[in-house]
Amino acid sequence: MKTRSCQVLVIGGGPGGYPAAIRAGQLGLDTIIVDKHGLGGTCLNRGCIPSKAMIHAATKYEEMAKHAEDDALGISLAETPKLDMGKLVGWKDGIVSKLTGGVGQLLKAAGAEHIAGWANFKNAKTCVVDMDNGEQVEITAEHVILATGSVEVELPFLPFGDKVIGSTDALDLAEKPEKLVVVGAGYIGLELGIAFRKLGSEVTFIEASDGILPLYDKEITRPITMWLKKHKVAVNLSCKAKGMSEKDGMAVLEYEDAKGASQTIEADKILVAVGRKACLDGWGLENMGLDLDNGRFIKVDDQCRTGMRNVWAIGDVVGEPLLAHKATAQGELVAELIAGHRRVFDPVSIAAVCFTEPEVVGVGLTPDEAKAKGEETIVGKFPLAASGRYLSMEAGTDGGFVRITARKSDHVVLGIHAVGTHVSELSGEFALAVEMGARLEDISGTIHVHPTLTEGFAEAALTALGHPIHISAPKK
Repeated sequence: MKTRSCQVLVIGGGPGGYPAAIRAGQLGLDTIIVDKHGLGGTCLNRGCIPSKAMIHAATKYEEMAKHAEDDALGISLAETPKLDMGKLVGWKDGIVSKLTGGVGQLLKAAGAEHIAGWANFKNAKTCVVDMDNGEQVEITAEHVILATGSVEVELPFLPFGDKVIGSTDALDLAEKPEKLVVVGAGYIGLELGIAFRKLGSEVTFIEASDGILPLYDKEITRPITMWLKKHKVAVNLSCKAKGMSEKDGMAVLEYEDAKGASQTIEADKILVAVGRKACLDGWGLENMGLDLDNGRFIKVDDQCRTGMRNVWAIGDVVGEPLLAHKATAQGELVAELIAGHRRVFDPVSIAAVCFTEPEVVGVGLTPDEAKAKGEETIVGKFPLAASGRYLSMEAGTDGGFVRITARKSDHVVLGIHAVGTHVSELSGEFALAVEMGARLEDISGTIHVHPTLTEGFAEAALTALGHPIHISAPKK
């Protein structure tokens, strides 16, 4: 067996691990990154990027299908577009391949070495890597950065297989399911379920809670609920999946409805999207002497340090929020700490986006959350139907809006939430405003470009101040 040593050993090549390795390499640290399942991790290979590619393709297909039915824009198609799932998946895979190749080049340019294989730790600083070429190498490091990520939650009574699939399998289907049942109406389930509905599948949701997207309030989720109803998507709330059988080549999902009665529903595929959990198994965590947070995540401090000296952990494996951009920020931070920089991970808030129809953006506190913290607030809400840019995008009827929650005493922005077509592109401005401690006057006083969706942000601030320009002033 070969032996190696390095200053920094990164385990996991996802959105936390590869930026950590790149930054460490840039800082002149001798760095090795070990990854088994493809540089870019779940986000790039099996999550964020391929799912957004699928959503984009589904949206384009739906739009083309509309033009085959009417010519409202003066555009018409002679026939309904044809869908080739194989080619769609191939196009998606091409995007993924291009980006993963780019990550490899960036690592090489930064001076970090990539070893393709699976690491198993003997102790906190030494692991044995079973490489993809069949060889083994033992690596000892001064610093270890754990970025093992998360995996899909598999229900014991609905194990993944031919009929029951997770989000990874859903992105690789060679054929569109005519009937799709989605267990879970959180952001993953809704994103994929809506995409398949756009592609023409009959979609039904089974959700255990009493609402979709449980992390958001009813005002935010109402436009999504409207879209689901308009597109004849059945959403069964307060229902619990129980198991699955097969009949005449179809999957039969058994579930308990809101009244406690037993029900069944047939489907070509059952997509289980009930969340993700930290990847803690199979790489020797038990040999490292690390503390866990409630047995679910690796416990770290505000510098991503574990209880073991010079062992760090970042991203999904350290807990909520399970977001790629959080992992990236932590990866860069840890590399700089190892290099001797002074840093702490203490964001005011981390923005989150749901690529549903319409999209949702949230950063900071909702009005109810602010109230629960004892804050007296003022809220400004601007309907995007009053935006010229929004109307020109054929999006004026989806119920979209931008909402700002600010402290009443000093007008400091506590939270920003929006729902609507393409509002994900506003997330950076929202996050910056909250992180920088902006006041309503800072936002309203910044000249926003016309015609863009960002004008809705300024108008929401003006509304909170009581004098909007493009809607009637709220009654005092």
